[in-house]
Amino acid sequence: MTGEKNCFILQKRIFEGFWQQSKRKNHRKYTAAGVKDVKSRPNGKNTRMLKSFRRQDNGKDTKNTKILKIFSRKSDCIFMAAGIVLALTGVGLRQTAKGSTAFADWYVQWVYPVLTGTIGRVSSLFPFSLMEFGGYALVILFVFFTIRHWKEPMWMFSRTVWLAGMMLFLFSTACGINYYHQPFSSYLNWEMRDSSAVELWELCRDLTDRLNQSVQEVEEMEAQEKMENWEDVWDAKRYAEESIEAMKNLGMQYPQLSGYYPRPKPLAVSWFLSVTQLAGVYCPYTIEANYNADMTPYNIPHTVCHELSHLKGFMREDEANFIGYLACVESSSEVFRYSGYMLGWIHATNALYSVSAFELPDGTKTTGREAYIGFMEEVAERAREDMNRNNLFWDQYEGKVAEAANQMNDTYLKINSQEDGVKSYGRVVDLMLAYYREKN
Repeated sequence: MTGEKNCFILQKRIFEGFWQQSKRKNHRKYTAAGVKDVKSRPNGKNTRMLKSFRRQDNGKDTKNTKILKIFSRKSDCIFMAAGIVLALTGVGLRQTAKGSTAFADWYVQWVYPVLTGTIGRVSSLFPFSLMEFGGYALVILFVFFTIRHWKEPMWMFSRTVWLAGMMLFLFSTACGINYYHQPFSSYLNWEMRDSSAVELWELCRDLTDRLNQSVQEVEEMEAQEKMENWEDVWDAKRYAEESIEAMKNLGMQYPQLSGYYPRPKPLAVSWFLSVTQLAGVYCPYTIEANYNADMTPYNIPHTVCHELSHLKGFMREDEANFIGYLACVESSSEVFRYSGYMLGWIHATNALYSVSAFELPDGTKTTGREAYIGFMEEVAERAREDMNRNNLFWDQYEGKVAEAANQMNDTYLKINSQEDGVKSYGRVVDLMLAYYREKN
């Protein structure tokens, strides 16, 4: 057996020497194509010898194969370690912010604006939602690599750990820390207190009048610009321009809202938001404000301003709703003021509806439900039609998916220290009441 092995090694060395000598004599003959020609000769001596060598090595790990396997194992460990480090760093930053408002405030003031000014600025260069198309690409890549590496579970696991760690880190740095800095209300010198049912009724009275006035202003604007309906004319570019102008205008009064704003974008397939009962979403991975383009158009201005407020570090939903309301009602755009007063009226009258019996300023006794019906009858017909269209739109997506999405959103908010969960959206009325007292 040893003799046969030595004979084989000798033959192999003789052949290699012959091959190298022939290659030096006629280099052109042994190009890539030339080698293929030699291999393709079915009866050539060289071909038989090459096949013989391959058969002798068959089933054995060569040196190169062993190196590749070692490298593969090391790369798996590197990806797993990187993912774990990123995840722990993200959790650590979030816990630090949770325990120190001063750190969260410092981060939102000095670090987070760098992200919105760089990543957000790059995202704005694209006319479509990077969040949406990035999500599609992620799904495609996941399927591709699963098919390609399904026999390599360690490869898949290590990359999954890395991706999860990276996403947690990015979420913490572009969103999670922001939940723990001072709320927007702390920067306001307004009277924040519990309000009586009469004060809430007075707010609803004022909002009803202003809503009807905004309807007239919209109709006058449509007549002046010779358009039948503004909804048919306004596009994503117009919404983006007006919303950024509205937020910058608000930033002149409240410095915490000043600075650069990336362009808000609609989803190309807004069905994903509709079926989960979402009007908009802020994506921390691309620093983008995205909105549902399929919903009733009067929702869009307020929703866009709501999402843009998140890009200034105000993550609490109740305050984002209020900032969106404030930006709209103080905007120079008739459409934005209509959107702001419409959403403000809905929030306030919904709160009034649940109030029990109380006495009006003139001594008349009533209930929240009766007062709500009275205000609804006073609202301009166009506004009532829009509200009815809005209800019909969202009703078609009611179901188990919407319930599950609502539960997930509720859990997400509670994890991020919004103890009231989705109910935190209702506290916007307290801020509206404080704003009303400030203005009157």
